[in-house]
Amino acid sequence: MPLSPPAPREALHTRTIVINGYRRTDGLYDIEAQLTDTKTYSFPNENRGTISAGEPLHGMWMRLTVDEDMRITAAEAATDYAPYGICPQAAPNFSRLEGLVIGAGFLKAASAQVGGTVGCTHLRELLQQMATTAFQTIKAARAQREIGRDPGPDGEKLDARISQHFGGAPKILNTCLAYSSDSPVVRNRWPHLYTGGQG
Repeated sequence: MPLSPPAPREALHTRTIVINGYRRTDGLYDIEAQLTDTKTYSFPNENRGTISAGEPLHGMWMRLTVDEDMRITAAEAATDYAPYGICPQAAPNFSRLEGLVIGAGFLKAASAQVGGTVGCTHLRELLQQMATTAFQTIKAARAQREIGRDPGPDGEKLDARISQHFGGAPKILNTCLAYSSDSPVVRNRWPHLYTGGQG
């Protein structure tokens, strides 16, 4: 474990989120997420009687089918486990995401479609990570296809093409520590934008 050793403690809750990106044979992409919450102890539940230790409290799925322009062409969700019997009724409403474009303003637009009482908090929470996974899946796949089999030394051609798909250096610069204008990454990739010293 890369973190410092923890204080003595007892495990109580585990949330597992798995998100995968797939290229389909029809040229579209599926971004598929699964969320599971479990407790280490059993507890009573009004709708399910008892939820046993290790049994999912929440068990949910979502799939967004996305084209290369990042437009959602299909969306579906399913709730296998929930604390209340009514919860699964929210899942079909996530089809309202069809037609939205994953990009600037996506989460706000998605909230307008599946926010509040028509949606599910846990399924909505998946959308930000699914959007990131869509970018990581689709932009990299496009870049790989466009450069062919030669990524260049140290993946230089592939990196450049991926950066271009994300909007190039102006969109990426200063978005994180690695892309800080004074970082060694920027010095190597975009020396004309480097603001650090000569070290």
